[in-house]
Amino acid sequence: MQIDLLDVFCGGPLGGNPLAVVRGGDDLSDAQMLALTRWLGFSETTFLLPPRDLAADYAVRIFSPGRELPFAGHPTLGSARAWLAAGGVPHTAGQIVQECGAGLIPVRVAGETLAFLAPPMRRNDPLSLEELAEAVRLAGVDAESVVAAAHADNGPNWVLLRLRSAADVLAARPVPEAPVGTDIGLVGPAAPGSGYDWEVRAFFADGQGRMREDPVTGSLNAGIALHLHGAGLAGHDGYVAAQGRQAGADGRVYVTFDDAGAWIGGATFVVAQGAGLAVPK
Repeated sequence: MQIDLLDVFCGGPLGGNPLAVVRGGDDLSDAQMLALTRWLGFSETTFLLPPRDLAADYAVRIFSPGRELPFAGHPTLGSARAWLAAGGVPHTAGQIVQECGAGLIPVRVAGETLAFLAPPMRRNDPLSLEELAEAVRLAGVDAESVVAAAHADNGPNWVLLRLRSAADVLAARPVPEAPVGTDIGLVGPAAPGSGYDWEVRAFFADGQGRMREDPVTGSLNAGIALHLHGAGLAGHDGYVAAQGRQAGADGRVYVTFDDAGAWIGGATFVVAQGAGLAVPK
């Protein structure tokens, strides 16, 4: 059993979201996978497995410190990069197909950049007044800065608040604790000349109910892409989102659109590969 460390959606060296990818852990139990994820302390840890679906190149299980997720974005790109770096050869040149709890996820390969196709929303309706008030409280934002509020559930059950500006996003001060399963995302337009188009932040409750900020979040950015596209705000050629400045990161997410849907991409690097791993019984 081996473990790789990846840097995903990085805008500079070690500027993205770290990910641990375990290879050869087919015999690990659910409890062992969750325990290792919590011990490592990253937002997510993934476990590469043989696919069940013949259309897939590999299968992956994705764990956060609080639970297993059917889908998550930066683990998708990091797992794809780790699989390639370990010698994986996709059925179709230039495109990987990942099998996960959300089904089959296509991943495009273009040098150092990988991009996944945003999965369909499981829920994207507006928040109720009660849900909006609770999201505002948990995220610590000014209620008057909220322009739109909706569910953006594509695996994690994201609640999305679109704010007036990037400054409003950066000013958010979330509560220290929240119920496990809390996932709140913020997005606001960047000021002209920023070098990117949208500012993003993501907050989630870990396995102990502590509110954490995720450095760079693919699943949330996928939900945001579909939300912005539906609102006519995504631009014909897509856009660039920045995330992580308040979490010590320098993340960049590149969003493009075609007939298949929204593609969520970013630079993804192997930081360490093939360390031996023993998980105590």
